[in-house]
Parts: sequence; structure tokens; C-alpha cells
Amino acid sequence: MTVAPRFSVLDRSRTRVGRPQAEALQETVRFAREVEKLGYHRFWVSEHHSVPGVAGSAPTVLAAAVASATRRIRVGTGGVMLPNHRPLVVAEQFGVLESLFPGRIDMGLGRSVGFTDGIRRALGTDKDATGDFGAQLAELTGYFTGTQTAHPQVHARPAEGLSVPAFVLATGAGAEIAAEAGLALVIGDVRGREALLGAIDRYRAGFRPSALWDRPYVVVSATVAVAATTEEARRLLLPEAWAMAYSRTHGVFPPLEPVADVLAREPSMTVKEREFYEAAQRGQIHGTEEEVRAGLTDLLGATGADELLVTTSTHDRAAQLDSYRRLAAVARLGGAPVTAPARPA
Repeated sequence: MTVAPRFSVLDRSRTRVGRPQAEALQETVRFAREVEKLGYHRFWVSEHHSVPGVAGSAPTVLAAAVASATRRIRVGTGGVMLPNHRPLVVAEQFGVLESLFPGRIDMGLGRSVGFTDGIRRALGTDKDATGDFGAQLAELTGYFTGTQTAHPQVHARPAEGLSVPAFVLATGAGAEIAAEAGLALVIGDVRGREALLGAIDRYRAGFRPSALWDRPYVVVSATVAVAATTEEARRLLLPEAWAMAYSRTHGVFPPLEPVADVLAREPSMTVKEREFYEAAQRGQIHGTEEEVRAGLTDLLGATGADELLVTTSTHDRAAQLDSYRRLAAVARLGGAPVTAPARPA
């Protein structure tokens, strides 16, 4: 027996060198309309603060704009970082979204804090705030189910009684937290295949059914690029790889540069820059349609994932959309799909 996983999109509203930040947000909304036409299941936006290369700082606001511009695709966050917010306010925001766009809203939740001490101070949080994530998660979901006990006399309106699927973005102990809370898991192949599979196994083994999810649900996030040739697909991923290398060596995550500019930088990269640049290119799935199909079949077969959350960031927006168009054909969205072994119960 085989199953067809869903394919979804994460867009971080990446900025481009020399272009206004407002353009990145406007492009996110336009991009959502395009991938909806291609048949993708969800469209998620992210939360980053004081990052030059990312315009997406207010995910629930941006999600509202995306939902208004689309009709079918589910819309959500990948994710709202709970340490930066009060659970009551988050519940109210998603309650409003679900009320305005019933049956289309997802609540992706993470536990990352600001990138620097200054950002964390501005957000009113600190590095240790991640330790409260489990309690924050219980309070937040409890506002929807009417079971939260942190503030017994408080009700989140209009959230209470609404059903908004909640997902935990796994970092560190995130897989165990998601399992204990009975929520869906979103996890990437950032620490290697062995670590990925181990975290998924622990999640499935420890999952406790909840009012929001009655069984484990695994979303694997992956960077994917599809083009006419293997080299074209590889080049699509270079602007993001350089941005990652630059952030690791300079402490600032920059706007995306054209591929040609990144290639011109390669000979003069420092040892550390090249090390991070090459590391950022590992664990990605890229190539022609057939090469990507083989990579996806391997990943989905190993993980038994219910869903693949794809992110593809590059400087050329037309090439980015073309990659998603080719991926939709590979996944046969609306047709005979990429399949994987039956998911574990």
C-alpha cells in the first residue's frame, strides 16, 4: 500500500539586494496566489525580527493578507515564536483569522527567540524564555479548547470553541514537546538524516492524542529546487547558501544577491565563509525533475512523512516560481503523485 503525502510551501518574504522591503511582502502575497493555482496544500509565512534579509516580521498580519488574496489554499505560520508573545494574544489573533477565513487557518508555533541580545531585549524576552515553551503551548491551545488553567477566569474571544490545527516547529526538544502536547510535528533535515529519523521516531512513540490531533502527524521541511539541468537547480540555491554563510561569519543575515554575484565571490571567500557556504548546500534536494523525484521518494520513504513543507529561496523570482511549477509536476499535484511506504500508525 502506498500513500500520497501533501506538498506545501513556506515563504519567508526574503528581500533582494537593492529592492525595497515592501516589495518582498507584496511578492509573498502574489506568490501565494500562484502556488494555490499549482495545487499546493498550505502556504505558510514566518517570523523574524530586525533581520535585513527577511521582511516577514508579523506573521499573523501577513497571513491575513495572504488569506484575503487566495480562496482554497490553507494559510498559516511557520511559525509564530511563542517566547516573543503572550499566549492569550496569539489565541485571539488566530481566533480572528479562523473567524474570517473558516477552515483555512493553521497555527505553526516555534520556540526560537531573537537572534541577538538587543533584539531579545526589545522583544522583552531572553535566551531562557525557551524553557517555558511547553507551558505556553498548553495555555495557548487551552484557550481554544476551553481547558487552560493558567488564568481560569480568562477566555480568548473569538478563539474559544474554534478548531485551528496546531503544529510545533521542532528545535532541540521540540519533538518530545509536540508528542506530549498531542500536536503535529514540523521538522527539517538540519542535523543529518539519523537525527531526523530519531526525532520522528521519538515523536511517534511518545504521541498522546489531544483535542486537536488524534494521531501523530509529521511534516518534513526541506529545501528543494527543480530546473532544466542539475547545475541550474544547484545555482538557484546559491544566494541563500551565501546569505547563510555571511550570517554565520558576520552576525547579519543579508538580502539575497544575484547568482552571478555569488559565483564571483567564491574565489575570495575566507576559509570560514566557504565552510559555512558548503555546509548550507548539504541536505538539499535539487536537480532535474527525475533527480528530484528520486530524492523525494528517498526522503518520504525514510520518514513516512504525511506532508512535505518546501522552501526555495533565490534571487530570481521567476526562476523560483518555475521551480515550484516543476515540483508540482513532479509531485503530480492533482494527478498521480509521488508515493512512499504506508505511514506508521
